[in-house]
Amino acid sequence: MAINLDLVGKTYPAAPVYEVGREKIREFATAIGDDNPAYHDVAAAQALGHRDIIAPPTFAVIVSFLAAAAVVNDPDLGLDYTRVVHGEQRFTYSRPVTAGDQLVAAATIENLRIAAGNDMVTTRTDITTTDGEHVVTATSVIVSRAAGADA
Repeated sequence: MAINLDLVGKTYPAAPVYEVGREKIREFATAIGDDNPAYHDVAAAQALGHRDIIAPPTFAVIVSFLAAAAVVNDPDLGLDYTRVVHGEQRFTYSRPVTAGDQLVAAATIENLRIAAGNDMVTTRTDITTTDGEHVVTATSVIVSRAAGADA
């Protein structure tokens, strides 16, 4: 079954609020091997003008993934998630994600296309604070490989 191209532009309800914790930031930074002091030490982050430690730029993937689940699990989309690979990811920031942020993320299907039998889904996830302040927009492309593409 091919993806439903009519869903371009559909915005899904926001995922539950994600509270950014210091330890989550530190764990993420450690996992990616980034020892930037602003990701680990409050005083170092404050010396750079931040109110608390900040997250590495790719940390937003955690929050965007929670919102994108609504897209990939939408039965009307017709996506075969068992065949999905990650094609592309980018982030556009207004400011860094900071410990203590309470973030809300809502995903929108930006583009759907079929290329060489592969279903390609582009989502935009707008991540804001609970007060409505824009923090980051995550754009992601996933590809559901065509049947027979396993060889």
